[in-house]
Amino acid sequence: MAVTIKDIAKLANVAPSTVSRVLANNSVISEKTKKRVQKAIEELGYHPNLNARSLINQTTNAIGIVMPDSASKTFQNPFFPEVIRGISSFIHTKEYSLYMLTGETQEEIYNGVVKMVQGRRVDGIVLLYSRIDDKIMHYLIEQDFPFVLIGKPQNFAQEITYIDNDNYSAGKDAADYLINLGHRHIAFIGGNPDLMVTKERLSGFKEALKNAGLEIPEEYICHMEFLQEGGKEAVEQLILLKQPPTAIVVTDDLMALGVLSTLSEKGYNVPDDLSVISFNNVIFSEISNPPLTSVDVRIFQLGYESAQSLVEKIKSPNLLPKNIIVPYKIVERQSCKTPK
Repeated sequence: MAVTIKDIAKLANVAPSTVSRVLANNSVISEKTKKRVQKAIEELGYHPNLNARSLINQTTNAIGIVMPDSASKTFQNPFFPEVIRGISSFIHTKEYSLYMLTGETQEEIYNGVVKMVQGRRVDGIVLLYSRIDDKIMHYLIEQDFPFVLIGKPQNFAQEITYIDNDNYSAGKDAADYLINLGHRHIAFIGGNPDLMVTKERLSGFKEALKNAGLEIPEEYICHMEFLQEGGKEAVEQLILLKQPPTAIVVTDDLMALGVLSTLSEKGYNVPDDLSVISFNNVIFSEISNPPLTSVDVRIFQLGYESAQSLVEKIKSPNLLPKNIIVPYKIVERQSCKTPK
């Protein structure tokens, strides 16, 4: 038979209402009484009924995670499992559960968010991406529904809590790294141009080349999906150019893996023939051939900080929005060198 609050009250010699207040961490109860009740809870092995508590408090004790794409595509990229691990690590300590949302189209994902919000299936939402003119973000603002963003918003930066890296500076630093090695023909392989992370890193990349007095041919800028196939398609185009690049900034390690494998198949040696610097520093960047120089954006921390910020927002709805910038660093390995 399940242990009840009455059982705890009897053992601790207090009223059932006192036990309820202790479970709610009510400051009215003295520390001496709290310790006596906690001892009874431990002796009886009591576990609170979260569903019942949620009904009383009109909460769900669940957080929604909105993916940028379908699960079949999203989970191919190690970035997303790692950022979700960061989110889970924090909410586990707060007894929240996760509600994950994907969809085959943007409209499908939007409709899923509407159902989550209208049906009060979650207490708040983490958007795992930032897209230009995002319909979902506008909807959440209109509904005044608690959410945080991983990424920099296009607009409303002072009105939205977001967690991000300084992707403009990161893109600039990645390009500067190659420029300082002596490269003068540098290409850029990014994701969807509607994503703010792509936009910011490309802007920083262009600024670095401009400051170095280098040209940026239009054909040196490629936009593909954040998948291995995206990197493969992009580099196949680049090596066929009349003046192919001697170095490439790739904005995602999974795409860079496609770049490396394709170059190897075509008989190119990295870094002797072509240098590659990438982003995210996921596990296979260390074991790729050659090991990738990659910008470590601290994926786990992005997820952890987003979950912590969302729970704070849920608990204190009047909390002012905040912007958390997670530091990054370039991890040097064997995929870059001075050009011949």
